Amino acid sequence: MPYIEASVRHRQFVAAARTALARDGVGRTSLRAVANEAGVPLGTMQYVFPSKELLLRAVIEDVIEETAEVFRAAADLDGGLEHAIRRGIVAFWARLVDGRSDLQVMQYELTTHALRTVGMEGLARWQYERYAAVIADWCQQAAQRAGETCAVPFAQLARLVVSNLDGLIMQYVCDPNPARSREDLEAVTAMLVSLAEVRREPHVVAG
Repeated sequence: MPYIEASVRHRQFVAAARTALARDGVGRTSLRAVANEAGVPLGTMQYVFPSKELLLRAVIEDVIEETAEVFRAAADLDGGLEHAIRRGIVAFWARLVDGRSDLQVMQYELTTHALRTVGMEGLARWQYERYAAVIADWCQQAAQRAGETCAVPFAQLARLVVSNLDGLIMQYVCDPNPARSREDLEAVTAMLVSLAEVRREPHVVAG
């Protein structure tokens, strides 16, 4: 077997683990199953990930970073805070939720696993801190570029964006109904925009 750098193997095994986890769940996914998914001997898998817990930690970190990157890339910062909220939520839903129930179920299962596993609890906390920090950052940037103010702290607004999306995602994966989800997403977005009470700062001329 040709030599492959550990960093490349790491990415390969995380990708294979995500496929297996999305299909079979945490309980039924073993290192051997992931090795089979990746098309490598079990010993090669164990050289990079000696235990299932180490592999699951890497998958959780990978999922968190992917979601955070989608949040970051989804926001359009040049149209003001309201536009950023609306655009960001719609783009996030389209890329990671609509038709992606397997990904969302896997993510919830991994979060629960982290909370129940000694030494991994911090990953679940970091997950939500990471999402909220990314959203707070682009909300603040959008407002500053447009010379706008927000009625609530950006950190609080971001936490509410995350919590509302969480609830809608759970309903979607339990009972997929795209039309209903679009209506509810629009309603939640309107509530968040109303909460923000976006206002133009005085004496600010848009560039």
